[in-house]
Amino acid sequence: MSAPQSVPAYLLVDGNNIIHAWPDLLALHRRRRGLGHGELCQRLRQFHDQSDYRVVVVFDGKGRKKVEEREPSGLQVIYTDGGSTADDVIERLVAKYAGTCRLVVATDDFAEQNLVAAMGAEVWSAKSLRAQVDANEGEWRRWV
Repeated sequence: MSAPQSVPAYLLVDGNNIIHAWPDLLALHRRRRGLGHGELCQRLRQFHDQSDYRVVVVFDGKGRKKVEEREPSGLQVIYTDGGSTADDVIERLVAKYAGTCRLVVATDDFAEQNLVAAMGAEVWSAKSLRAQVDANEGEWRRWV
């Protein structure tokens, strides 16, 4: 599903929430923490490449400071500092950009869904995100 071209569209993903909601990623995460993160980022990278969304994935961090990585592919990855959560970062981004961009937040956290929706963002559940990612991957495979 492509976003309208009139305003930028951002997909903000609560990374740990999605990892825990997708059984295959959770299995990787339980085997070794970084495996789930890496696989989710790979799938979101492909989604970004096949859609009009700019993708930002936010993980809860444990470090002293926030770490932000912008990959050449266009995927943006944020690890929060130990004093804030992915929800905090997503909420700040929605509050700041809801009036100027199309924002979609992917999370299964019901309270977070309600809050960001009230702030002007669209919401995708983990299941909806999975359907979008899988559909884009299927389109890409048919194209290739």
